[in-house]
Amino acid sequence: MEPVQVAAQAAAGIEIRLCHTLAEYEDCLRLEQITWGTGILVPTAIFVVAQETGGQIIGAFDSKKMIGFTMALAAIHEGHPSLHSHMTAVLEPYRDKGVGRALKLFQRQEALSRNIHLVEWTFDPLELKNARFNVMRLGAIIRRLIPNCYGITDSPLHKGMPTDRLVAEWWLDSPRVNRIVSGGSPQTSASKETTRISVPNNISDLRTKNREAAEKIQTQIREQFQANFAKKMVVTAIESTAASTDYLLQPQPKIETDIFPSSEPSRP
Repeated sequence: MEPVQVAAQAAAGIEIRLCHTLAEYEDCLRLEQITWGTGILVPTAIFVVAQETGGQIIGAFDSKKMIGFTMALAAIHEGHPSLHSHMTAVLEPYRDKGVGRALKLFQRQEALSRNIHLVEWTFDPLELKNARFNVMRLGAIIRRLIPNCYGITDSPLHKGMPTDRLVAEWWLDSPRVNRIVSGGSPQTSASKETTRISVPNNISDLRTKNREAAEKIQTQIREQFQANFAKKMVVTAIESTAASTDYLLQPQPKIETDIFPSSEPSRP
């Protein structure tokens, strides 16, 4: 594989590149505070540790101003090196302009240059925009849910509800991911073996206005994911209707040749 370039271009002339300096890590902390408030934040020292121990700090810059970043930690998956992408943030005026995807594609390029085949991260199954991005725009698959991953917090993003998290697996050089990042789409045709887990499109409003109803839905969805993952079902697509957004799950044995790299020794 060709070496990663020092910089890559995103939409509207945004520069994507690796970060290496304390000043850049402090910019990451500033974006954290803007994005998630002043609660429990990842301090600058952890960015230093991540970079110096095989992780990644990748920034998006408009001229010299950092407008987005992604931070990943070095990890091990079944005895092989991987990355855990802990956080990605983009300033509000730059969202929905391809910056987030450019950060992730640079992350993929850099990881593959080091013979790393897998990046994982967690996300809230009720955050439907994130789900579509992860599965349909990047090609991640999902086979695991961590109930109440971070505990119940006072973050306004969590609304005092359990912090259930799905684990996105991004197999960087699988046929599926190669197809999707090249402009193709997931194979979404449903079959008799397809299972759907539906989330109401108004879940965000319910979390704010009727937490009891939202938590009941969250519990039902958690139990459905757990039951299906126990049967080796895999989320491979997202479909939206007027009322709901559906996670589509397929039996792993039927799709392994598409979702895992054929040459990767850590493939399950």
